[in-house]
Amino acid sequence: MQTASDLLVSCLEAEGVDRVFGVPGEEIEDLLFSLRDSSIRFVPTRHEQGAAFMADVHGRLTGEAGVCCSTLGPGATNLITGVADAQLDKSPVVAITGQGSRERLHKESHQALDIVDVFEPLVAWNSQIAEPEITPESVRKAFKTAEYEKPGATHLEFPEDVASEAVDADPIPTRDPVRRPDPDAESARRAARLIEAADRPIVLAGNGAVRTRTSEHIRAIVDRVGIPVVETYMGKGSISDREPASLMTLDSGPEGEAELAIERADCVVAVGYDIAEHDPAGWNPDLEKTIVHVDYEPAEVYRHYNPDVEIVADVGAALSAIDERLPDEACSLWCGDLHDRLLEAVTEAPAADDPVTVRNALPLLRETMADSDVLVSDVGSHKMAIAQSFPTYEPNTCVISNGLASMGIAVPGALAADLAVDSNVVAGTGDGGFMMNAAELETATRLSCGFTTVVFDDEDYGLISEKQREHRGEHVGTALTTPDLVTFAESFGIEAYRPDTWAEIEAAFAEAVPSDELAVIHVRLE
Repeated sequence: MQTASDLLVSCLEAEGVDRVFGVPGEEIEDLLFSLRDSSIRFVPTRHEQGAAFMADVHGRLTGEAGVCCSTLGPGATNLITGVADAQLDKSPVVAITGQGSRERLHKESHQALDIVDVFEPLVAWNSQIAEPEITPESVRKAFKTAEYEKPGATHLEFPEDVASEAVDADPIPTRDPVRRPDPDAESARRAARLIEAADRPIVLAGNGAVRTRTSEHIRAIVDRVGIPVVETYMGKGSISDREPASLMTLDSGPEGEAELAIERADCVVAVGYDIAEHDPAGWNPDLEKTIVHVDYEPAEVYRHYNPDVEIVADVGAALSAIDERLPDEACSLWCGDLHDRLLEAVTEAPAADDPVTVRNALPLLRETMADSDVLVSDVGSHKMAIAQSFPTYEPNTCVISNGLASMGIAVPGALAADLAVDSNVVAGTGDGGFMMNAAELETATRLSCGFTTVVFDDEDYGLISEKQREHRGEHVGTALTTPDLVTFAESFGIEAYRPDTWAEIEAAFAEAVPSDELAVIHVRLE
């Protein structure tokens, strides 16, 4: 006899799912036993938030929906942060939560919350599988919606009595992803005319420039017509920072020179840009810039982001259409000298007597990582340093959460990255974010993962202290104490380092990062 939970798992298999991250619970008992008898591996995590972050980063790196699950009530609410992060960071995720039997949901009962209602504002689509027969349609819609450009999170609630019922149905076959149309010729011509007429045009590459795998199209148009590129934090890697056209990210440079460049620009070609990544009021305060919007969706309505031309189409095809209508070297690298200064500043190794800071450490970390290696950044003051000062050479090799910008993503995210890619993986985190999901190191050991966690420790919620000092000249409520992280890591059987000098830090990076073993490097900041 096939139960609804068996059918749901068959539907997951049909979608190509190979892992489900989650925390077990009574109300998903049938689902867990159905997973046991399938080709899909259920990965028990130490917290539902960690499971959601794993699904989040898996989706972001692969373009295929990551799957997380939990029981009802507190298990479901614990998923919320990671699911919301996926939604605002445009990462495909399908979350599955258990629920009590339908016969008790009309009244107050143990652990029962209206989880569908709770998830409604957080996801792109959300439903209860109320009858066994609708399971195939529900699962197919959850994946299609999650993976459709722009991607995001979806949620399915699976009551325990539905899960155990017999059902005679089959999964709905998957189809090739829905393709967005090519751009209309007139919009492409208008965009090309605006770019050619500008004195200082610039490309602003956002999350969608990496997510939609369009970096090759950006690189092609940049190489031919000579237009500089500045990226959002989530757009890092859309063009190699070695390229003369690259100005790194909007805030890069010791004096924020990249931001000065976009302030000087008179035409901004925004490719895959979401205003949730970086407020356009910061680079278009006087509403004077000509803006070309190239994306899969129309621009958000916002006074500081009101494009002159919107090309809503396949992003790669749109860039190719613009490229075809621009003459060679139409733009010139009007700020090419800035690239050299920016790259030199972020690749220079620290002197022996330089203070131990995140920015000073990044050149040493970058030196130990191949172009294709992946850095997953947590959120905090170290994220700002990574976003602004970590050179990135390939798309999807520097993972930064800057939509929801949630602390705690680095360790579970690095675990998911290690499972998803063949390259070496580094989790870059602060002491605050590390302790939020440090327990997932046990999950990593159980899965025989091999990645390096670098903990930058200032015993403080440092970014908040920095903001408070800017506003008030002092800070309050941010101080922390850090446990012995070497002993902590070794208790999991993980190699650990506590370097003090630059020579020791460089040696620790060089030994740990290229290895296939788990490692924790505790870098105490000055």
